[in-house]
Amino acid sequence: MLHSYAFSNFQSFRERTEVDLTLSRKVALTDWMAESETGDRVSKLMAVIGPNGSGKTALLKPLVFMSWFTRQSFQQPVDAGIPVAPHSAASDDPCEFEAMATDSEGKLWRYVLRCTPQRVLHEALYQKRERFGYVFVRDWNADSRSYVVKQQDFGLPATEARKVRPNVSLISWAAQFGVPLATHLASQGVVSNVNVLGRVPMGDQAVLAAAEHFALHENQKTWMSRLLANWDLGLSGVALEQIPVNDPQQPGRKVWFPFGQHRSRGVDFQLPFALESSGTQGAFVLLSRLLQTLEIGGLAVIDEFENDLHPHMLEPILDLFANPATNPHQAQLLFTCHAMEVLNLIHKSQVMLVQKNPDCESSASRLDAVEGIRSDDNFYAKYMAGAYGAVPVFE
Repeated sequence: MLHSYAFSNFQSFRERTEVDLTLSRKVALTDWMAESETGDRVSKLMAVIGPNGSGKTALLKPLVFMSWFTRQSFQQPVDAGIPVAPHSAASDDPCEFEAMATDSEGKLWRYVLRCTPQRVLHEALYQKRERFGYVFVRDWNADSRSYVVKQQDFGLPATEARKVRPNVSLISWAAQFGVPLATHLASQGVVSNVNVLGRVPMGDQAVLAAAEHFALHENQKTWMSRLLANWDLGLSGVALEQIPVNDPQQPGRKVWFPFGQHRSRGVDFQLPFALESSGTQGAFVLLSRLLQTLEIGGLAVIDEFENDLHPHMLEPILDLFANPATNPHQAQLLFTCHAMEVLNLIHKSQVMLVQKNPDCESSASRLDAVEGIRSDDNFYAKYMAGAYGAVPVFE
């Protein structure tokens, strides 16, 4: 369960920015919150709002990057760069990242990374017992052009630790050698529609990828079909069929293709998803990401959560994370949103406001940090009136 993350000098964010999902004990416990194994009270969701171009997507990317870096960076070419972009006004300075989370066993970890697009400068992992103690610390020695690695109960042979490539996380490196802790940590993934370039476009490939996912996960497919039928999209269900495709490179190749099932005046028929509305397709793809997170636990990071969806769809989808029956493993959701109706649904501590100053530097803060805000305020009305900032300004 994610407790917090922070970063600096990354894309439009130059100064240190923290996204904290922990809550004060003074906040009444609701279905949107959970008690972590450490005794901390943690939000199960966080909404990110602000004007276009303010840096909302950039606020999500550090989490997605850290997940990729610790899990999959070993797979990239030896001469590949690290996919980070410092702020343009501080291009010679390193990017810094930090995350605090409990794993599936309830242990609290702190991960720290400082790097440039060329190499890791500092990487460390800490575990909290009575207090935080390092599991490993890795530092680049510019004089010797090599890494100095200290370990404590990590388990990677020292000879292999010294060989770690500059563009690879020590966790991802150690997982390739079967180090149990590294393998365990590398399995704690993030499901997202964001990559290094931004939001993954919603199109035919996304629909086909979602269809393939549901074909491999029958329970989630049944769940998705029932939800879409219940959400009044004109569907009675969704069917999947394998369709041959004309691919000279792969003769006989087939892909999974979704069909919307319908009923009219007692007649059953189905339509290929290409003929369904963009909202139906968007909900189908979104559920392929959310349901896998809800089924096994973990974190979903979604950019433009309500894209192509009616605002009334927000509440039933968010309720999947609030309801213990549909979220038994305390999965979390971090998302950007332009549908301000979300402010009527969640607590003020579960909203991040993002804005950009005239120097093209983004900043973010939690809504409950706004001076003078009250729990009984009409957050939607006040935000739309500009009381909290983070709104477009037209001159």
